[in-house]
Amino acid sequence: MQNYYMAHDKHQTVLVVDFGGQYTQLIARKVREQKVFTEIVPWNSPDLESKWSAADAVILSGGPKSVTEPDAPTLPEHLLRLGKPILGICYGHQLLGKLLGGEVVRAEKREYGKHVLCLTHPSALIEEEGMVWMSHGDTVIKPPPGFVVTAKTETCPVAVMENVEQKIFGVQFHPEVSHTTFGNQVLSSFLFEQAKLAGDWTPKNFIEETIEDIRRTVGKSKVLCAVSGGVDSAVTAALVARAVHKQLICVFVDHGLLRKNEASEVVETFREYIDAELITIDASDSFFKALKGIKDPEEKRKIVGEQFIKVFEAHAQKWEDCEFLAQGTLYPDVIESGSPTAARIKTHHNVGGLPSWMRMKLIEPLRWLFKDEVRRVGKELGLPEKIIDREPFPGPGLAVRILGEVTPEKVKIVQEADWIFREELKRAGISPRVWQSFAGLLDVKSVGVMGDERTYQHPIVLRAVESEDAMTARAVDIPFPLLEHIATRIVNEVQGVNRVLYDLTSKPPATIEWE
Repeated sequence: MQNYYMAHDKHQTVLVVDFGGQYTQLIARKVREQKVFTEIVPWNSPDLESKWSAADAVILSGGPKSVTEPDAPTLPEHLLRLGKPILGICYGHQLLGKLLGGEVVRAEKREYGKHVLCLTHPSALIEEEGMVWMSHGDTVIKPPPGFVVTAKTETCPVAVMENVEQKIFGVQFHPEVSHTTFGNQVLSSFLFEQAKLAGDWTPKNFIEETIEDIRRTVGKSKVLCAVSGGVDSAVTAALVARAVHKQLICVFVDHGLLRKNEASEVVETFREYIDAELITIDASDSFFKALKGIKDPEEKRKIVGEQFIKVFEAHAQKWEDCEFLAQGTLYPDVIESGSPTAARIKTHHNVGGLPSWMRMKLIEPLRWLFKDEVRRVGKELGLPEKIIDREPFPGPGLAVRILGEVTPEKVKIVQEADWIFREELKRAGISPRVWQSFAGLLDVKSVGVMGDERTYQHPIVLRAVESEDAMTARAVDIPFPLLEHIATRIVNEVQGVNRVLYDLTSKPPATIEWE
């Protein structure tokens, strides 16, 4: 199986070296918001040196370890002397202090949360004092030779250190977090005033370059594009359609795991707004058969991925020269599915779930984008808000919202409960605040009482979160009377349910989906 995804080497790049920090993806997103391309690379990646050499600037992320530990993540010291502009954040700040000859110790008092930053010297990064977000246990107490301490907090003597001549900077706080009142200004100063970057990562440039890359890659071959109805596949289809026009064949597979009425809505919306041929396939029987008896979530995702490819491969053979499969894989999908040097959070069906025997070559034009970037590209392409702002829906569908074995009966329960939940959120005017909302079915039963009789039925768990990019999320604050009303409707109207729960957990530590 070969992968073709659009090159980004036409743009200046900021390399974000990941030391396991919970905000690493947020750093990358915040830099991209300033129209600068970023790539995340684990600190122990075998490609680190080559990517560092090719980068125009480097940001070192935070991380959970202490730089004083013997097995702490580190860097080859010679990389710091290659002349690249460097910004160390939290752990990255401490690592700069250690490797370049400063002094780092375990802090007497751990700093966590909001703190007031005070300037002690004119700074190249910071224009004014203000509130910053701290999360650290180590502290730089003496900067390396050549560095000037420009800011401190009440308990952190070296909150900011700068070597303007070498373009190396360290900040103990997190500028990427919204709690830091001037965080965007810090990043902007580093990117444009110190690293002298141009800021050429725009939706318009991305579209033009991607269309050119698709045409060069595809040639005269036909392209089959997997369509789900979501913004990712819609933007992918629109890009490929502009690139190869009549060579594109879009396929929507109804795997029986969609939300209530979703299949008809997807087809209607696609045909109204996307200028491409659309073929619909009902493959629900084969998906249910393949999932029979399967409870492990990773196995379910892989089975769904394999079944999709079987359907696509079978239909691709009907057309001559159909060599490529286009799909809407995003950067977070790749990050969460892991790599040889990064932890796997969960296998996305369109990444780790793809079979090795797949014949078609993959085209993934969105593989380097975060969800918010995809939405901006979709807007630039002229897609309507009803597509751009559609709630994300997992490719495996309700298979990962039903814990345990997936059956048609359980799917029916989730579809009805999900419909009620989202209908009430829309009616209450809460939907615009929601990134993702759904009902899930737990793999347990609980005792209840209905009509003076004992019941032993399923609990439904409701989840609604606010987010910008799905890398972090928090539960939506739904008024209790509305939750109570939704729970009453679900128990009364959905057969097989006698209990309703609402998930308040943020991401991290949880994920948005339950599986």
